Amino acid sequence: MAVSLRKAADSESLPPEAGGIAAGRRHGRGAQTNRSGRYEPVAYEAADDGWESLAELEALTTEVQEVPARRIITRNESPDIGFDRSINPYRGCEHGCIYCFARPTHAFLGLSPGLDFETRLFAKTNAAQALERELAEPSYRVRTIAIGTNTDPYQPIERRYRIMRRILEVLSAANHPVGIVTKSALVLRDLDLLAPMAERGLVKVALSVTTLDRKLARAMEPRASTPDKRIETLGRLVEAGVPASVMVAPVIPGLTDAEMERILERAAAAGVSRAGYVLLRLPLEIADLFTEWLKANCPDRANRVLSLVRSTRGGKLYEAKWGERMVGDGAYAWMIGRRFELASERLGLNASSVELRTDLFTPPARPGQQLALF
Repeated sequence: MAVSLRKAADSESLPPEAGGIAAGRRHGRGAQTNRSGRYEPVAYEAADDGWESLAELEALTTEVQEVPARRIITRNESPDIGFDRSINPYRGCEHGCIYCFARPTHAFLGLSPGLDFETRLFAKTNAAQALERELAEPSYRVRTIAIGTNTDPYQPIERRYRIMRRILEVLSAANHPVGIVTKSALVLRDLDLLAPMAERGLVKVALSVTTLDRKLARAMEPRASTPDKRIETLGRLVEAGVPASVMVAPVIPGLTDAEMERILERAAAAGVSRAGYVLLRLPLEIADLFTEWLKANCPDRANRVLSLVRSTRGGKLYEAKWGERMVGDGAYAWMIGRRFELASERLGLNASSVELRTDLFTPPARPGQQLALF
């Protein structure tokens, strides 16, 4: 196999198949390519050397590197999101959602936001211990911790590593509030922790549902739970007394936006009483990755989808302006917002909010700290 190198600055001019991976090798993956990240001085492109050597390459497998975390709580000051701290047990995500806005973070590791993001993963195996230390710090002030806002804490490798479960054990013992977002039915594994935490007002869970079309979901988010399974999971969480909400996210103009009302109806029928939505976001490398995927999987709709996306982002594929990046701008974005509001009102969604408790927090004991007798 020959490998050709080009300056990374020229990557935008490469043809769609540049760095392309044969369909058989990327079976069950979301991205079409493995383009070099934006910080790399050269871009690599796989090319057959005439001996058909590309066909001999094995299918991509998931590689996991265990990494220690010095600190596990990440802070943010973003004015348009409802939390100031979060935890990411993993870097990269095996779900492979093509639209995932966390993909560009792999470029900081010298890896591709494409297939590397979903096949070369990092597990923070000491996350629970790091969390316990941080919660025990005298300066720590309790507020809800968000988990799943970057990569999914219940992605498939969680079955093996159980990092999320150990984090929940620490939070439960400390009576610390947590909000969870996931696409996985694996969250039900931890009902024995979540239900008692819910009784104490310490947890809420949201599942994002992008489409009810199982075939489209398989192509777009290949290793996430099926749409029906996610709806079923919402119902089981509600039955267990865990506050659960549905996120219609992302809403993709011209591809999935027509399903918004049906998704909300299915979730409401499952017992959900709260909902939200986020318009498709395509920052940095995701714009090219999503465009490649769209042209490969939905060629008849690709131009219309991209045109509608631009109409919600001031003529660009993405606009990062605070307050607009989640909902977009323009007539089409406005229509999506009004449809969501009307459907939510009709279904009785968002009539009340869930406020998690912070007054029960009990910091873990610090090393060498004497425990109270009473």
